[in-house]
Amino acid sequence: MSGRLIMGVDPGLTRCGVGIIRETAGRKIEFIFVDTYRAPIELALEERIGLIAASVEELIIKHRPSVIAIERVFAQANLRSVMGVAQISGCVLYLAHKHGIPVHMHTPSEVKAAVTGSGRAAKAQIGEAVRRLLKLDEVPKPADSADALAIAITHSWRGASGAAAVAGATTKAQAAWLAAERASKAKTKR
Repeated sequence: MSGRLIMGVDPGLTRCGVGIIRETAGRKIEFIFVDTYRAPIELALEERIGLIAASVEELIIKHRPSVIAIERVFAQANLRSVMGVAQISGCVLYLAHKHGIPVHMHTPSEVKAAVTGSGRAAKAQIGEAVRRLLKLDEVPKPADSADALAIAITHSWRGASGAAAVAGATTKAQAAWLAAERASKAKTKR
């Protein structure tokens, strides 16, 4: 099948969601793969990071994605959680560089808005939107898996050329995301 493969990554040190979709002509998307890689908390930090990094690299080698989309690290009250996300994000960035794959980062609110139409959507709404958009029988579990697919979908709709890539939005979520992006740009120009 033709089309580019987009790998979405929801980075985390305990659970790292990974998902791959195919983007075909006409901005259609289809499900290829999803999983959540886990690293037992009992392992030493370097072992946990190594375990997840090795799993991500194996997936990169097997599927050869055209692009990797990662959820951007954001500040939280839990510094330990932020550090784990940052450490795994760094590994994914390194692996993308090693394998010559471009990387794009998307904020959590951008991802929520892209797939649900609301930047404040709950985890359950994201999962259900992913299920519908990819025509899956059930919501991918755990939420890290659904989030990884949502990140890949966001990148597909956003594309390398930004909002122009979704000018022909075909779903309510795409249209809402495009409208929100245009409103945001208009605000910053004032």
